[in-house]
Amino acid sequence: MKTKPNIVLYDDQCPLCTFQVRVITWLDWFNAVVFMPMSDPRAAKIAPTLTPADLQAAMHSVTSDGRLFRGARSFRHLGMRVPLLFPIALALWIPGVIRIAEWIYDRVSRNRYVLSRVFRCKEACAILPERKPRGNETEALSGGKL
Repeated sequence: MKTKPNIVLYDDQCPLCTFQVRVITWLDWFNAVVFMPMSDPRAAKIAPTLTPADLQAAMHSVTSDGRLFRGARSFRHLGMRVPLLFPIALALWIPGVIRIAEWIYDRVSRNRYVLSRVFRCKEACAILPERKPRGNETEALSGGKL
């Protein structure tokens, strides 16, 4: 029996968000996470409690058992599944650190379009090729298993 994948919903209109997703997919050797753009019609079915404004404000992780994490907590959840991000995720479990990370995440999220231009994320995305996951993650999403 196949389990539901961990899904991360992100703003696909934001070059900074798209670039980060591309980097993380290259770090996700075990294909533990499936990234889904918020513009995908399935996003509303996966997280029916989230409004479009919620989805645009921060990335959200939906666990295989239906729990929902937002922003820095989503990144911590993601980091616990991607081996190369594990040290960062572990640091986010230190008492008080998650509050600081949420504050930083909120500031970056509010200014992500400006930061995208400053860091030229669109050009970086053109250089960094998209990595297609191996296995059946996309089959699990498209096969109605969610």
